[in-house]
Amino acid sequence: MIKTKHLLAHKKMHENLSVPSLVEKVILRGEGKITSTGAVLVETGKYTGRSPKDRFIVQDEISNQHVHWGSINQPISEETFERLLDKVVNFLLEKDEVFSFKGFAGADENYNLPIRVINEYAWHNLFAHQLFIRPTKEQLQSFKEEFTVISAPSFKANPEVDGTKTETFIIISLKKKIVLIGGTEYAGEIKKSIFSVMNYLLPLQNVLSMHCSANVGEDGDVALFFGLSGTGKTTLSADPYRKLIGDDEHGWSEAGVFNIEGGCYAKTVDLTREQEPQIYDAIRFGAILENVIIDEETGEPDYTDVSLTENTRAAYPLHNIDNIVVPSVAGHPKTIIFLTADASGILPPISKLTKEQAMYHFLSGFTSKLAGTERGVTEPEPTFSTCFGAPFLPLDPSVYAEMLGEKIEEFDANVFLVNTGWTGGPYGVGSRIKLAYTRAMIHAAIKGELNDVETRVDEFFGLHVPVEIKGVPKEILTPKETWEDKEAYEKEAKKLAQAFHENFAQFNVSAAIKKAGPTYRK
Repeated sequence: MIKTKHLLAHKKMHENLSVPSLVEKVILRGEGKITSTGAVLVETGKYTGRSPKDRFIVQDEISNQHVHWGSINQPISEETFERLLDKVVNFLLEKDEVFSFKGFAGADENYNLPIRVINEYAWHNLFAHQLFIRPTKEQLQSFKEEFTVISAPSFKANPEVDGTKTETFIIISLKKKIVLIGGTEYAGEIKKSIFSVMNYLLPLQNVLSMHCSANVGEDGDVALFFGLSGTGKTTLSADPYRKLIGDDEHGWSEAGVFNIEGGCYAKTVDLTREQEPQIYDAIRFGAILENVIIDEETGEPDYTDVSLTENTRAAYPLHNIDNIVVPSVAGHPKTIIFLTADASGILPPISKLTKEQAMYHFLSGFTSKLAGTERGVTEPEPTFSTCFGAPFLPLDPSVYAEMLGEKIEEFDANVFLVNTGWTGGPYGVGSRIKLAYTRAMIHAAIKGELNDVETRVDEFFGLHVPVEIKGVPKEILTPKETWEDKEAYEKEAKKLAQAFHENFAQFNVSAAIKKAGPTYRK
């Protein structure tokens, strides 16, 4: 087997190029173009989202100890992996030039993972440069990677020969400490593969790894925002009145919360400066725009044009946002927000959860999968993703859920379920809840204004819903009031409650947690 060290000896291996040098390479190689903002524009071809069905973990004596095998963590043999690794390394050795980035995952020095990302494309290496934590000159001198990502998008697998399902593959070898990616140009696979690795490593060190964003107020009050792609994690955590810790992936140790990444990967559909000034202004030189349509004459991005995909993205470093925490480390959370984008228009826009309800909804991880976040999703689909991050969790979900429950209790955190989805009816009938209302609700929650307010109990879900919140129309807080057809609302509410029960049947948890689900039962 050709080892990765042969690849590192590539005659034209560009290592840790600067941002301007990488941008120049992107342009010279015809991989992208410069927009009016100074950002690089790229297209990712037919793969405009993740390919979860093409993700595998190598089955060996290491992975068999802890990995929760199933439809998410699909096993693949060591022999299959090694044959593919040989092929990909040979493939890259034939290229005129290859790009390498050395950096870290994890802002807490006690838990950081030195990584190397080797790329066929310059823009993918720029992506790694912006999304992971960059080393100092001193750190580079003694740098020794513990995990390596090798990405060769133009290498297409042959399923009949290579043992994959399609031409695309994302394979994690915990034993060899290598991630192998081929057949897809979607850069999000690079970031999410390392997140999956951290989701394996951190809990074994008694650190809860979380698919969430985080920010902190002037008083050191930390807030976490859990939610799948499209629920508003990035948008809602980029708050002008609070400092951003990170927008997607964090660890929670005995010392507090830390960011796993060094950048942001924000959805840009319908982005405006008025609604999201921090994200809008962060898209400048060195940033990457994926699958965004621009005016060919002016180079001006049109964030409303989703002709390539609804999953248009911007990748930029954290320091492109003014009010951030440096380094991305803070204390223990006081407020935890579970975000869901409910396309059925049933769940209240905000409700306060008991500890048992928090455990129930964390394990449920309900949302509507929004168009474009995965291949083949063209309109919202209801989905349950355990711990709001099932596609990236190598361990049994109960491991993460139990750790969160312990930390909620230990640090007395307040937990809220926030629906950023539809009101006035389901997708196609109602409308998306206004961002201004969601922000007002979350600000009230973080400030502690909802801890002791009058609430009503939702008749189908048993959720404790505030009766009144400053800056939010009263009728919005009661979804049924926003529907013209009350009978249709009740029918859909019962249907959704039953879907929760059916999904939760898979979990072996206490009676108290089971009881914390929807009060309606068929």
